[in-house]
Amino acid sequence: MSSNAQHKVLIVDDERAILDNLTPFLNRAGFVVDEAEDGIVALEKIENFRPDIIVLDVMMPKMDGRQVLRELRQNEQWVPVILLTQVGDATERAMAITEGADDYLNKPYDPHELVARINSILRRLEQSGVSLVASDVLKSGELEFNRKSRIATLDGRRLNLTPKANHLLEFFMLHPNEPLHRERLLNAVWGWQFVTGTRSVDARVVEIRKALETDTDGDYIETVAGEGYRFVVPVTGTK
Repeated sequence: MSSNAQHKVLIVDDERAILDNLTPFLNRAGFVVDEAEDGIVALEKIENFRPDIIVLDVMMPKMDGRQVLRELRQNEQWVPVILLTQVGDATERAMAITEGADDYLNKPYDPHELVARINSILRRLEQSGVSLVASDVLKSGELEFNRKSRIATLDGRRLNLTPKANHLLEFFMLHPNEPLHRERLLNAVWGWQFVTGTRSVDARVVEIRKALETDTDGDYIETVAGEGYRFVVPVTGTK
């Protein structure tokens, strides 16, 4: 049995075929799994099943995934949530993070990628002991990112970043020590409909490094050969 066996996953999706395929797949990966086919049932299952993480479809009858997420966060319930959506524009992604989603995947998705995202979130939570998405302020050494004001500062000095670089920095700090492919960063910050290439990611990383007054690879953002980047300085969160 995998070490994931102690972790409980609640899958919420109104498509029976997805549940029939995904539940046994996650069982084989070592997770304890329960299901819900709409948001109202999901809230009941959350109270009784007490999942360690929720995989939550956005488009559902009765109560959609965003409503479920908002209700959880308004009630100060910070169980990690991965949103499943068929809308991939940057506004949708930014809204998901603002509303308290820990991550999101576009449908259709590779179940192996879903398992990787689940493991990354659970590992991050075990290491930090707090949910970074629950935090209003992210801190990493002398670097601070205020998620309400959208202002980043270094040793008290405001960083003058373009909106995309600002969003990218937040995404890095919400995913510390996790290798992030350029395509994933492009999808998260620019959205799949945005006509651009991975060089846009590289350009914004250069911008962030200059703002942080470091051109040294690995001081804050490390280049991962053949993959993308990783934010290597520990991050803590506060309200």
